[in-house]
Formats: sequence, C-alpha cells, structure tokens
Amino acid sequence: MDGADLPIAERTPGVEHREARADFLSYTVGFVLAVLLTIVSFVVAQTDLLWPPGIPVGLVVLAFAQIGVHLVFFLHMGSGPDNTNNIIALTFGLFVVFLVIAGSCWIMANMSWNMMPMSVPPPR
Repeated sequence: MDGADLPIAERTPGVEHREARADFLSYTVGFVLAVLLTIVSFVVAQTDLLWPPGIPVGLVVLAFAQIGVHLVFFLHMGSGPDNTNNIIALTFGLFVVFLVIAGSCWIMANMSWNMMPMSVPPPR
C-alpha cells in the first residue's frame, strides 16, 4: 500500500506524500513544535523551573527533541527502505561528532591533570 493511499492521520509525520495538504500540515506541525521547544529551552534556562544542576541535562534533552523534530518534519527522514542510506549517514555523522567532542574533552582533562600548579615558580 502506497503512503498516498493512507489517510493523513495514519501517515508518518514529516514524510512527503505528494499531497499539498499533507505537506502544509507537516511543515506547520514541525514549525509549531520547533517554536515551542525553543521557547521551553529559554524558559528552562532563565527560570528556576528545574533544579539548577539539572538545567544542562534539561537543555540537552530539549536539544535532542529539537533535532528529532527537524529531522522528521523538515528533512523528511522516516524509517522506510528508501531512507536507509540517510539514516546510516546520519548515524556515522553523529558517531564522528561524538568522537571529536569526547576526544577533545579527554585531551583537555589530561592536559589539566598534567599541568604544573600555578603557585610553584618556574625554574630559572
């Protein structure tokens, strides 16, 4: 069964079905969700809504939700067989980004651990 044969309520959100109403609805829902997630991020960062040490975790969760909204509603990434290469490329990209960030943090922590204390004067 082709995706265009399904009623709009039963289609994957964000996946294009060559119908103007479905495209407009998908983009509108994605835009509203993206704006709401952005507003919630600002509210979480500038109020005492969350326990202060939990604010970075809350912002990371909201950032991942924002990424998901953009991937599904604007980039039309679904789980269909025609999107397999896109999902593999995205996974590899995320792996590379993780390696770069984790490696940078590891290097900076190692440099910080091996640094001389500032209170000791350098040898002459």
